[in-house]
Amino acid sequence: MSLPDKSVIIIAGPTAVGKTSAAISIAKHFGTEVISADSRQCYKELNIGVARPSQEQLQEVPHYFIASHSVQEEVNAVVFEKYALEKVKQIHQQHDTAIMVGGTGLYIRAFTEGLDDIPAVPKETREMINKQYAEKGLSWLQKQVKEMDPLFFQRGEILNPQRLIRALEVFETTGQSILAFRKGEKVSRDFNIIKIALELPKEQLHQNIHFRTEEMIKQGLIEEVQSLNEYKNLNALRTVGYTEIFNYLEHKISLQEAIEQIKINTRQYAKRQMTWFKKDLMYSWFQPADIHNMISFATKQLSHLND
Repeated sequence: MSLPDKSVIIIAGPTAVGKTSAAISIAKHFGTEVISADSRQCYKELNIGVARPSQEQLQEVPHYFIASHSVQEEVNAVVFEKYALEKVKQIHQQHDTAIMVGGTGLYIRAFTEGLDDIPAVPKETREMINKQYAEKGLSWLQKQVKEMDPLFFQRGEILNPQRLIRALEVFETTGQSILAFRKGEKVSRDFNIIKIALELPKEQLHQNIHFRTEEMIKQGLIEEVQSLNEYKNLNALRTVGYTEIFNYLEHKISLQEAIEQIKINTRQYAKRQMTWFKKDLMYSWFQPADIHNMISFATKQLSHLND
């Protein structure tokens, strides 16, 4: 059986590692376009706090799934899989290669492998759980999941409220663990997939995170969060950088405490991202500045695939 002649190069890695810049360089080399795989940069109302690429960067190379949806829309891995597959098909009409860049591992997995067939959750169930989470916080959510879905609690991301809410929704709807629906069957795509991941020494990554947090404050993160107050209970706003500033604006913590919490929570998120991507042995790892070797590696892979 002959291999497909179209490919997607994935650039993954933790937050603040330098994925955007690397992806733009690689996209320019191959003369192609970029699909973001970031679960927050897709919201048009969010900018500073999600480190959305600058206007200059977006003008260098066409990007998709950037400011493409509203925080009032439900965006999840199912939505992303459909969106990204359509955009790749569109890009492949003009180019042999497309670039995907991002740190949302579940979205990338949905795109490359497909998703498990989990039953739909009634809107009322989702709203009920979200309302209780908003009132009672993360510790309540963890306790509920530990009691109802201990299997997921042992294996899942218990510091990630979105994953916990999802597990609780599925249990409330089906009476079964969300893990019961993970059949482990990968779909086959009609294009080749080359996986590249970026990493830095931990100290350097932490410096990047701290610097970027300070820059976000200087750029107007507080004002951005203030302007989004009417949406603060939506899932899209329950994310690092926004939650902490909402707490500051509600006088629950000081500004300095909010900034420190953003740094700590971002470091913890980056660690979870690294754990996710390191589990996938198909990734080849590079330093973010090593563009030449990334391009060389991708070129060799493409040449091998097309032999």
